[in-house]
Amino acid sequence: MMKIKPNQTRTYDCEGYKRRAACLCFKNEKEDEVLLVSSSRHPDQWIVPGGGMEPEEEPCGAAVREVFEEAGVKGKLGRLLGIFEHNQNRKHRTYVYILIVTETLEDWEDSVNIGRKRKWFKVDEAIRELQKHRPDHAEYLRTFISHCNPTHSPVCGPANGNATTDNSPAHYVLCSTGSELVNR
Repeated sequence: MMKIKPNQTRTYDCEGYKRRAACLCFKNEKEDEVLLVSSSRHPDQWIVPGGGMEPEEEPCGAAVREVFEEAGVKGKLGRLLGIFEHNQNRKHRTYVYILIVTETLEDWEDSVNIGRKRKWFKVDEAIRELQKHRPDHAEYLRTFISHCNPTHSPVCGPANGNATTDNSPAHYVLCSTGSELVNR
């Protein structure tokens, strides 16, 4: 069964990228287990929960809403990990946040409506799983590992607060302030 949102309005930024938001949902502050959900289009494949932003919606609000709808979890929204550009043909720009899960619903919107499943993975296992079908989502976790210090402080990115860019296949911008960024 595929997820259909008849009243969904797609929003785009000034460069024509579809505005999206997602969260890496961690089981606890140790940030060593991440929650993935089954894809609505391919139920045997795992993805990072996220989706399109509604008109006038801030990226952080969209990320929390999407996680609640797709994964049935609530939590403490943390730092902005980065803004990722991918799917060059479809032009998506995704704001990815860290969320520490504090509440897990037994039944949630997508579990009831489309039979979506969720599962906890160790970070390295999640990367391997995502790499099979969603390498752009695996890039979120690789960025998490490579740009966050080992103690997982609430600040990710350069210590001086300047934005940095990386020209990997999934382009992203990191900032230690956690404020909204303009992608270059």
